[in-house]
Amino acid sequence: MGQPVVHFEIIGRDPAKLRGYYAELFGWEFQTSDAATETISEPGNYGFVDESTARGGINGGVGGGADHEGRVLFYVGVPNVEAALREAERLGGKRRMGPEGTPGTLVVGQFSDPEGHVIGVAGTE
Repeated sequence: MGQPVVHFEIIGRDPAKLRGYYAELFGWEFQTSDAATETISEPGNYGFVDESTARGGINGGVGGGADHEGRVLFYVGVPNVEAALREAERLGGKRRMGPEGTPGTLVVGQFSDPEGHVIGVAGTE
C-alpha cells in the first residue's frame, strides 16, 4: 500500500476571509493557532479545520497572510521528510521547502513535480 494523503491546505493573502468563506460554504469550524512553520502561514493565523465539523475527512487548514502566495495543496504522510524530498528531486522534481518543523511532533516539506505541481510531505522524524 502506498503513502496516504494526511492533510490539505488552502493558503491565501487574507486567511481570516478565507476561513469565513469556507465556514459558510462547508460548515467548517476552525481552531486558529500556528502552522508548523512561518513559511506556511503567519504566526497565529493558521486555522485547523475542526475534525468534528469535517465529518471524518482528512485533516486540513486555512492560513497564509499578506506575504504568502495563494495555493491549494495536499500533504502525503511519509516516514522521513528529507528522504522523500531527495527522492522527489532524484525523479525530476524540485525541492521548494523543508524539511521544517519540530522533529518528534511535525516536520513538513514541499516539492514541485516535473510539471510544476506543488505537493507536500509530512512526518514526525
